[in-house]
Amino acid sequence: MRHGASAHAVPDQPFDLVDGHADPPLAPEGEEQAIAVARRLDSEPVDGLFVTPLRRTAQTAAPLATATGLEPVVVPELREVLLGDWEGGELRIRAANADPLFFRVIEEERWDVIPNAEPMEQFAERVRRGLERIVAVAGPDTTVAAVLHGGVIGEICRQATASRAFAFVHADNCSISRLVVLPGGRQLLRSFNDTAHLTG
Repeated sequence: MRHGASAHAVPDQPFDLVDGHADPPLAPEGEEQAIAVARRLDSEPVDGLFVTPLRRTAQTAAPLATATGLEPVVVPELREVLLGDWEGGELRIRAANADPLFFRVIEEERWDVIPNAEPMEQFAERVRRGLERIVAVAGPDTTVAAVLHGGVIGEICRQATASRAFAFVHADNCSISRLVVLPGGRQLLRSFNDTAHLTG
């Protein structure tokens, strides 16, 4: 699932960074979304819970961790794409201000159009490693939950379907996407961006 809505980006007040990545907390609406997704998944068999080093994923996972008694496992490889000069909330500000370079990112389907952003191939490789790590820790015949980031979810779905780069670029906050990893590594994307638990 994608993390809940995070704090709003404010010009000239960049978010704190963790290893170069913006690390805003959840906004109040994000905390409500986290409770809603935990209620949705509470009745399902969840054998493991995974998060990234960025606190918005841990905060989103907290209600589900409480409900299931699971201790979240941190997977550093699945932190969000590094946005270079547009970290700290700058991407959201530029998008809101209709920066032409933001539209180039969307048109060219490359995060690394942004100055000093993570190269696409490098991002894809670390996301692949992160997913493999979850599969290895989870073991066979299990169902696990991972609270991740929009760019990472998009990349996982792209790899599973061999689609174009940004075909799955926007998962809503606290939406659920379901991936099946079969023996041998073949992947099936079962669903994307399920928000039924958020819409009543």
